[in-house]
Amino acid sequence: MKDITTTADVELLINTFYDKVKKDDTIGYIFNEVIGRDWSHHLPVMYKFWNMVLLTIPGYEGYPTRKHVEVNKQTPLKKEHFDRWLLLWDNTIDHLFKGEIADQAKTKAQLMANLIHIKIEESAKEGFIQ
Repeated sequence: MKDITTTADVELLINTFYDKVKKDDTIGYIFNEVIGRDWSHHLPVMYKFWNMVLLTIPGYEGYPTRKHVEVNKQTPLKKEHFDRWLLLWDNTIDHLFKGEIADQAKTKAQLMANLIHIKIEESAKEGFIQ
C-alpha cells in the first residue's frame, strides 16, 4: 500500500470514508438527515480541508468548529458520535493507505475530534468564543 501523497489520494480517502458514513447506523443520520443528502457541496469542502491538513495545499476557507456547533444545535453530537467517526476514518485509512501521512491523518483527526467535542461542550456556556 502507498501513502497519501496526492489530491487524488485525498479524494479517494474522502469518497470511500463518506460512503461508509452514509450507511452507518450510528452517525449516518447526522449526515443524511441533519446536514442533508446533497453531497455535492460537502465533499468538495472536505477535499479542500484534508488537502490543506495533509498535503499543505491552500484552498480551504471555513470554520469547522462553528459548523459542528451549528449541527449540535440541530441534533446533539455526543462523544460516541466522534468515536464512531474516528473508527470509520481510521479503518478507511488502514484499508487504503500506509505511511507517514496516513498516520498523520489519523492523529490529526483525533486531535480535531477532541477539540471540536470540547468546543461543543463549551458552546453551552455563557460567553463562548468560537
